[in-house]
Amino acid sequence: MKELLKKFENKQPEIVFEWSDSESEAEGWVVINSLRGGAAGGGTRMRKGLDKREVESLAKTMEVKFTVSGPPIGGAKSGINFDPNDPRKDAVLKRWYRAVMPLLKNYYGTGGDLNIDEIYEVIPITESYGLWHPQEGIVNGHFHATEPQKIRKIGQLRQGVSKVLEDPLYTPNGPKKYTVADMITGFGVAEAVKHYYKIWGGKIRGKKAIIQGWGNVGSAAACFLAVEGVKVVGIIDREGGLIKEEGFTLDEVRNLFLNRESNLLVADQVIPFEEVDARIWDIQHEIFIPAAASRLINKDQVERMCQSGLEVISCGANVPFNDPEIFFGPTGVYADEKVSIIPDFVANCGMARVFAHLMSNKAELTDDAIFKDVSRTIAKALKKTHEINPQKTRLAQSSFEIALKQLI
Repeated sequence: MKELLKKFENKQPEIVFEWSDSESEAEGWVVINSLRGGAAGGGTRMRKGLDKREVESLAKTMEVKFTVSGPPIGGAKSGINFDPNDPRKDAVLKRWYRAVMPLLKNYYGTGGDLNIDEIYEVIPITESYGLWHPQEGIVNGHFHATEPQKIRKIGQLRQGVSKVLEDPLYTPNGPKKYTVADMITGFGVAEAVKHYYKIWGGKIRGKKAIIQGWGNVGSAAACFLAVEGVKVVGIIDREGGLIKEEGFTLDEVRNLFLNRESNLLVADQVIPFEEVDARIWDIQHEIFIPAAASRLINKDQVERMCQSGLEVISCGANVPFNDPEIFFGPTGVYADEKVSIIPDFVANCGMARVFAHLMSNKAELTDDAIFKDVSRTIAKALKKTHEINPQKTRLAQSSFEIALKQLI
């Protein structure tokens, strides 16, 4: 696995597009690791301090993810180094998408990612420049669709991704309506835990979980886990957190989900970040969901969680361990030798799988069909891992080995 990983990590990306904004300090990159299958896919993220190496590593992560989610295409990523809270954000995004439009027309498909919303930002802006859908480049480059096929596939994409959820199994009750894009990644992260206990053994009901990050992924995963009888005992977000060692009720978790503001945790008596960060890693729990930014989890936190009963990590964030390596550094390896890690390209493949499902010839567009397709995809990937490694450690390394053998 290590030799395969080294070879894959060291391979130069096929295309690197660099951009400097003419009207602000924003800079951005599209990194296309390869045009495997004639196209590449990966979302657009924005954060202050982002650099080209981060975008390169995420493009490689996407390529690995497509071995699980399909279609069999190359990995890509867009990244913009700019403060997403800056009032100029919308104008920066408009200039960015104008610049990358030729790629999006021909062979690159994108979507939302960190601080960029698929429904409210990516789709309206790209549509205004004449793109039928942000995945149009994949429809053209990979599927070589005829005009009628293209109309059908893009129609399915437009309807499916923005679909307002109606099935109560997949959306919390509340005044706000949620879309497939809002809930699907968190759903997949929770389903990965459910399938893990089914395949490797053990009951999920009654387990305790800690959630890192209360954006779409972490909060949705918490809701779906709570439905399965998991007790959420701790939440750590970027400005603070909550701890309740006996576990929040399902209604309490749903209310915390519904009360978010700008993807931030909002609640009475939120504990300041420094205090919650000092305490949360020592609370007894079996499940950990890293669903914040990349490269946050350090070795000390892993050691403390292991001592607190940790059994499984389901990676909602891409590359959650604080290592410089693109995929797997010392912290990730240490954790993989101690507990079960469901890697990001399996656990958080939900949105990529939705795109693949909606581009298929006979996509069913009900809530149930879309969500069950993601669940089956994750279960299939975990069963393949279990076939070569029935042990409860080194799951991530085994999963990487399966994926990399398809790419190298």
